[in-house]
Amino acid sequence: RRSSDLTAIDSRMRKCISRDGSELACSGDKRLRKQTKSKFKGYKMKKVAIIGANGKSGSALVAEALKQGYDVTGFARNKEYKNGAIKLVHKDVFELSKADLAGFDVVISAIAVWTPQTFPLHAKMTQHIAELLSGTQTRLFVIGGAGVLYTDASRKTRLMDTPSFPAEYMGVAGATAASYEVLKASKNLIWTYVIPAAEYDANAARTGSYVLGGDELILNGKGKSYIGYADLVLAVIDEIEAKKFIGKPFTAVGE
Repeated sequence: RRSSDLTAIDSRMRKCISRDGSELACSGDKRLRKQTKSKFKGYKMKKVAIIGANGKSGSALVAEALKQGYDVTGFARNKEYKNGAIKLVHKDVFELSKADLAGFDVVISAIAVWTPQTFPLHAKMTQHIAELLSGTQTRLFVIGGAGVLYTDASRKTRLMDTPSFPAEYMGVAGATAASYEVLKASKNLIWTYVIPAAEYDANAARTGSYVLGGDELILNGKGKSYIGYADLVLAVIDEIEAKKFIGKPFTAVGE
């Protein structure tokens, strides 16, 4: 693997070092996360809203946020979805109002679209949520897709623009890319766009470790753009406190 393409890992110290030499809190080290929250006296538990809490990414986010001690509220359209561990609101995204999202420190949109009929809705839902949070101090995370990753440092070609990009995922890639454009064009919004690795494995076990990058393709030790759901959501929840990617995208890979 080429060092120019990868974030170097200092495994002995369990730290990740970005290419410019600055340290990133991306090891998933439990002690680091506990110290981050406990070192300040009077730490107030942050309130986190997860939209799409009943989906694969959403349910993983709920579990990780609870594990790290956050006050979690889930939003889901499906009235049959139940979760006694969190506060739950059953509403369609387009029915959400400013009052519904008031008081949260963080809102995470884990909405997924999988059909040609729903592809155009992803950006519209992101736009609606962004408008509700514009001008507030609430930070918005949007879980996107790998299609927007640049293939190398020249930043000329995105994954979704390469001939080898799977045709069956082009609709999803276009839909999530449109949401990324919504965030970049937003005003007075505190946002972060989350880019999963190209191979995003719902069945992978949680390893507790990951390597962070920006919007360029990065690879793991096996030369793959790969991460499990559990480790990506770990990176997302860790980023609430780390605040390394405000107004920016980030990606992550695992082993």
